[in-house]
Amino acid sequence: MESRDEKKKSMNESRVVYITGGAQGIGKGIAVGLLHRGYRVVITDIDEEAGRECAAELSSMGTLLFISADVRDEGAVAASIGEAVARFGRLDGLVNNAALADPVRGPVENLNLEAWRQVIDTNLTGAFLTVKHAVPHLRRVRGGIVNIASTRALQSEPDTEAYAASKGGLVALTHALAVSLGPEIRVNAISPGWIDVSRWQKRAERRPAELRGIDHRQHPAGRVGTPEDVTGLAAFLLSEAAGFITGQNFVVDGGMTRRMIYEE
Repeated sequence: MESRDEKKKSMNESRVVYITGGAQGIGKGIAVGLLHRGYRVVITDIDEEAGRECAAELSSMGTLLFISADVRDEGAVAASIGEAVARFGRLDGLVNNAALADPVRGPVENLNLEAWRQVIDTNLTGAFLTVKHAVPHLRRVRGGIVNIASTRALQSEPDTEAYAASKGGLVALTHALAVSLGPEIRVNAISPGWIDVSRWQKRAERRPAELRGIDHRQHPAGRVGTPEDVTGLAAFLLSEAAGFITGQNFVVDGGMTRRMIYEE
């Protein structure tokens, strides 16, 4: 007799999820979690080395396809979604995870317009372009979208204007899309806090985590997060069990944004 987990896995075997920025970090963690749950997974990434390495590493876990694509390039986005659908015949879920941190940190009066646009185009416009070209396929199967935002949409540290603006925009885009695309497509966001991705990078960039006791203690949950902490929620939001949830932003930060920290 099949266990509950085995039944869920068999139900997911025909379903396909497309993840941007899926070769490293949180995106890779979500890919692993979905493969374990029986989904067929398509990852795109601008880093071809990381993408090929990830595909080789995860191939034994299930069906995974890597496509090299830059989310800022509409032609590349459209082509990659077309390739995914041609390969698997359907698209059930989309995870917009591709992101770029502020390339240069400094006072806003010195923020280069090109650097600003690079972050906004990757983190926000990239999500818009991917949704635009995925929607016709998602609508056919009443699929779901999960946007990976950030607690930086809710709080900031100095000199992070481009990143904060892009993630705040992504949260707003989430509820706008939920209203526009419902009821056929549900759209939600996850805002991770401090997530340690040191062991989820490509091999050339993996480093031991440099975390101090104080880094863990400032989280009410008692530790810094990991990609696995995001994976379960993403899988749930893509599933039929979340059928009455749309337009929401879920903060996954170990309680860090709820804790008052006073400077000594």
